[in-house]
Amino acid sequence: MPFCLPLVIASQEISARIGRVTGMSVIGAIARHYPRAVFAIAALVVFANVVNLGADLGAMAAVLASQVGGPRRVYVVLFGLGCAGLLISLRYQAYVRVTTWISFVLLAYFLTAFSVRIPWQDVLVHSVVPMLPLNQSGIATLVAVVGTTISPYLFVWQSALEADRIHSVPGARAERLADAARRIRVETWAGMTVAALVAYAVIVTAAVTLHPAGVTDIQTAAQAAAALKPATGILAEAVFAAGIIGSGVLAVPMLAGSAAVAFAEACGLPVGLARPLREAPAFYGAIVAACLVGIALNFVGINPIRALIWSAVINGLLSVPVLLLVMLLAGKRAIMGDLALPPALAALGWLTAAVMAVIAVALLATLA
Repeated sequence: MPFCLPLVIASQEISARIGRVTGMSVIGAIARHYPRAVFAIAALVVFANVVNLGADLGAMAAVLASQVGGPRRVYVVLFGLGCAGLLISLRYQAYVRVTTWISFVLLAYFLTAFSVRIPWQDVLVHSVVPMLPLNQSGIATLVAVVGTTISPYLFVWQSALEADRIHSVPGARAERLADAARRIRVETWAGMTVAALVAYAVIVTAAVTLHPAGVTDIQTAAQAAAALKPATGILAEAVFAAGIIGSGVLAVPMLAGSAAVAFAEACGLPVGLARPLREAPAFYGAIVAACLVGIALNFVGINPIRALIWSAVINGLLSVPVLLLVMLLAGKRAIMGDLALPPALAALGWLTAAVMAVIAVALLATLA
């Protein structure tokens, strides 16, 4: 995670700059300037998002059923329809306020991490000197970890919300681009740093509790939460379960929304939470469709943990062509104007694309 952090910050800041300048997501910008590539990329984004969405719904439902009882599949339906309703009923500014408050539930992961005994010296050493087996499963895990943080759906949603801001926030259109660049940088650094710390807390908690106890084959999110009980106690298990549900409530609308953005913009249709339903029926219809397919996946026996891992692997592989096109777009002053990338950010963006390409090639080599 310390290695990923500067890369994810760079990719998200560049995506936000594209959204601010073009008034559309990175998919819309790709459709305008590289139309031959957009349909394949949009289709893969939608596919990976829907699989990820379905896995998240399954994880949330399994955890809730383990904590309070009740039918897991009913919870899947309720969570899926509730998340779709959240996006359809809220406009941009309301969505931002609601998700800001929901994000406080992510503190649950920190509470869980600090409820266990952590050998900090070992943790800090291996945070900067990782021990990763260079075999197929090890490299696939690396691609999944990086692919869930440097992910196309995050590029799409970051740029789409930045575009929505122009149409929703009073005075946003008149914002000087130099001020926009500073705001985007502060927001991106803050948001991505918190996200990385949350991921770090989850990883450390699992590493110092589950793995030493020999729990290395987690099939469901409920099993992961329950496996923590011997090391952390019932309260920490419940708090961790609350974190899974809360993070799912944040993630599912983002996954459905970015899938809908990718579909609609690839087809040249209006998108965005700044628009009412009557102005963007295809966008909102795609949100509902994504959630319905995600719900359906839980009725055909998918393993939610494996689906999460492999959707992250797909995102890791897909991020390579998306990042390359994003960097080509962001490098054109004719498009970016006064939000053209400064040299340091451009270099970090290209480094991110190169790193993703190297680990993607390494994974494909192990599969050959």
